[in-house]
Amino acid sequence: MSIVTVLKHNTNLSTLLSVHLSTYKNLRFLASHFKYAEHKPLEKIRNIGISAHIDSGKTTLTERVLFYTGRIDKMHEVKGKDNVGATMDSMELERQRGITIQSAATYTLWKDHNINIIDTPGHVDFTVEVERALRVLDGAVLILCAVGGVQSQTMTVNRQMKRYNIPCLAFINKLDRMGANHKRVLTQLRGKLLHNAAFIQLPIGLESNNKGLVDLISQKALYFEGKFGEIIREDEIPVDMRTEAKDRKQELIEHLSNVDEQLAEAYLNESKILDKDIKDAIRRACIKRTFTPVLVGTALKNRGVQPLLDAVLDYLPNPGEVENYAFDENAKESTRVYLNPERSNNHPFLGLAFKLEAGRFGQLTYFRCYQGMLTKSDVLYNTRTSKKIRIQRLVRLHSNQMEDVTEVYAGDIFALFGIDCASGDTFVNSSILKLSMESIYVPDAVLSMSIAPSNSKDRDNFAKGIARFTKEDPTLKFEYNSDSKESLISGMGELHLEIYAQRLEREYNCPIVLGKPKVSFRETLIESCEFDYLHKKQTGGAGQYGRVIGILEALPPDQNTKIEFKDETVGTNVPKQYVPGVEKGFRFMCEAGYHCGFKIAGVRFRLLDGMHHCVDSSEFSFYMAAQGAMRETFEHGLWKVIEPIMLVEINAPLEYQGAVISQMSKRNGIINNTDAVEGWFTLSAEVPLNNMFGYVSELRSTTQGKGEFTMEYFRYSPCLPRVEEELRMEYLKTTGRENVKKLNENANLL
Repeated sequence: MSIVTVLKHNTNLSTLLSVHLSTYKNLRFLASHFKYAEHKPLEKIRNIGISAHIDSGKTTLTERVLFYTGRIDKMHEVKGKDNVGATMDSMELERQRGITIQSAATYTLWKDHNINIIDTPGHVDFTVEVERALRVLDGAVLILCAVGGVQSQTMTVNRQMKRYNIPCLAFINKLDRMGANHKRVLTQLRGKLLHNAAFIQLPIGLESNNKGLVDLISQKALYFEGKFGEIIREDEIPVDMRTEAKDRKQELIEHLSNVDEQLAEAYLNESKILDKDIKDAIRRACIKRTFTPVLVGTALKNRGVQPLLDAVLDYLPNPGEVENYAFDENAKESTRVYLNPERSNNHPFLGLAFKLEAGRFGQLTYFRCYQGMLTKSDVLYNTRTSKKIRIQRLVRLHSNQMEDVTEVYAGDIFALFGIDCASGDTFVNSSILKLSMESIYVPDAVLSMSIAPSNSKDRDNFAKGIARFTKEDPTLKFEYNSDSKESLISGMGELHLEIYAQRLEREYNCPIVLGKPKVSFRETLIESCEFDYLHKKQTGGAGQYGRVIGILEALPPDQNTKIEFKDETVGTNVPKQYVPGVEKGFRFMCEAGYHCGFKIAGVRFRLLDGMHHCVDSSEFSFYMAAQGAMRETFEHGLWKVIEPIMLVEINAPLEYQGAVISQMSKRNGIINNTDAVEGWFTLSAEVPLNNMFGYVSELRSTTQGKGEFTMEYFRYSPCLPRVEEELRMEYLKTTGRENVKKLNENANLL
C-alpha cells in the first residue's frame, strides 16, 4: 500500500502530516522520502558516479536527476540568477565560481531502486576527488559535450575508469548548443578512447531545433513536455528519421554481436531478435566493459534525463555483479579474499574509508560498505593501525545535508563521525580479521608555491587549516624548506593551490600570501653507476662498521618518477636484519639531490654484497654506509634534471590558430595535433609546466577573451641544458656552495 493511499484513508494521519508538507513541498517527495528507510534487495541498488571534462554539464545533470526522482522540489542552476546554486555545489566558493571543487554524495529513488550518486569535479587540479569516487563505485556515467566532444580531461577520466574497471554509459549532453554534432562525438569516442560504442538513442533535431529523441531499441520517439520536461510523450518516429533509425539499430546489433556470444548466435542464425534480447546483451557487454551504450540529450533543457536513469537501472551493474576483494594480511603470501555482497549480517563487516571531511561536528569520514552490515554502537577496527572505535553516529548524505540511519548494508555509501583515519583505510568488525582492500591511487604533486599568513598573529589558524586540508586531500603537501627558509605548499596546479588559499581566508579567517609557483623538478641518473663504500668509525667502545657494494641504475623513461630498492645479496656478508637500514639510508638521500637539490627519481638501488663486523655493525652503521654510497654516485655518476610535461588542450576561433601555435613554439611545446570544426580549432600539445605560467592572460589577450585551455600532467622528461644550468647555479647560490666552489678553483690555480 502506497503512502498516498494511507493518507487518503486515515484523516488523523493526514492532518498530522499536513503540518510538515510545507517542508517537503509536494506529496511526491514525501512518498519517496519514506521509502529510503526500506531495506532494498541487492538487485535494487546502484552506485554511480557522474564524470566528465570541465563544463560538460555534470552538476546540471545531477540536479535534474534529483528533481525527477523527487529528491528536491525545485531545480537550481550552477550559475543561476537566484544565487542559490546547484544542490551538489554546497561550498560557497563552488557557487561563486560555478565549478565543482569537492565530490558530493547523495542518494535517491527511481522506479523502486536506490541510486547512490557521486558528482565529481571536472578540473584536473581536483583529480583525486574523481579517483576516490571511482574507487568505490560500481558504474559511471561519462558525459560528453556535443560541441567539445572528447577533450583532455575526458581522456583522464577514461583512464581512471579503466584503472578501477568501472563499466560506463556515455551521455552526449548539450545538443541544444550551437555547433552540436553527436555523430562526431561518437567517432571520437571510438577513435580517441577506443570504446566499442554505438547509439541507443538519436536526437530529433539539433541546436535550437532539438525537440526530443528516438529510442532505437523500441523504435519510438520520445518528447519531453510540461514546464520542466517531466511528462514523457511517446510517438511515432518522424518520417525523415525512420531510415536512419533502422540503420542505427542494425549498427547497434552488429556492434553488440562482436562482443556478445548469445546475440551473435541469434544474429548469425538470422533468428528474430527481440528488444529484450538487445537490452540483455547491452547489460552483459556493458558490465564486462566490452561495449559502451551512447545516450543523448540536453540536461539544461530537461530532455533525455529520465531515459538515462532507466539506462542506469537497465545496463549498469548492482553491487552483487561486481567482483570485490581484500588481501589477507595473516597469510604468508598475498592472498585475495573475495567479498560477499549479500545484504545481511551473515558475513563480517568490511568497509573502505574513501574520503575525509572536517565538518561542524568533527571529522566526517565517507565509507563504502563491501560486506556485511553495520549498526549504531557497533565496534570497528582499523586494519592499518589496529585501533578500536565505537560508532556514535551513522549518517547517509545528501550533498551537505545528513540523514541519520540505524543500519547500513553491503553496497551502501554512508558516513561516520569522530573516526581518526586516513583516506584508503579498511575497517572490519573483528580484531581477528586482518583484511585490507587496495588503497586509492594518489598522483604526485607537480607544482609548489611558498605560502605564509599575511599576519603573523594568524599562525595558529594557519596551522589548523593546513593540518585539516592536507589530511582531507592527499594530493596537497606542506613542508618547510630549510634552504630557502620558507614554507612550501604543493598541489596539482595553480587553481588547486589558489582554492585552498581562499578557503584558509574564508573558513579560518587567515589571509594568505602565495609566492611565485615552483615546479617539482626531479634529478635522475643517465647511466648505471657502481659503488663500493665502507663506513668505519671508532670512538671508543663499540664502533660503527658497514660496507655496501652494488649498482645504482637508471629506470626506464616510463618509470622515471619511481625509486626502487632491491636486495640481491647472497650469504651472510650483509645480515638480513641490516638490509632495512641500507634501504632507509638510500631513501633518505633521495629526498634531495646533490647538484640542484631536487628529489631523486627514476633510480634503482641494487645491493649486491657488503661486509659486516660481528661487534661494530648495526642497522645504523649500514644506514650511514648507504648514505655514503649515494654520495659516491652523486660525485661519479652522470645526472640530469627532469621536469613535468603537461598535456595542454586549447580551444579558440580558427582565425587565431597561427598566433596560438606560435605561442606554443615559444614555450618549447610539441604540437601533437590540431582539429578544426565550424570556425573553431582544438590544439593538443605537450609543454613543460615551467613554461606555462602566465599563459592564461596571454591566450585571452591574443584571442580577445574567446580562447580557453586545459592542462593535465602527462610525464616527466629531461629539461633543456640551459634550464638545467640555471637551476644548478641558483641552487649553488642558495646553499652558499658557489663560494666554496670558487675557493677550490682558486686553490687549484695556486
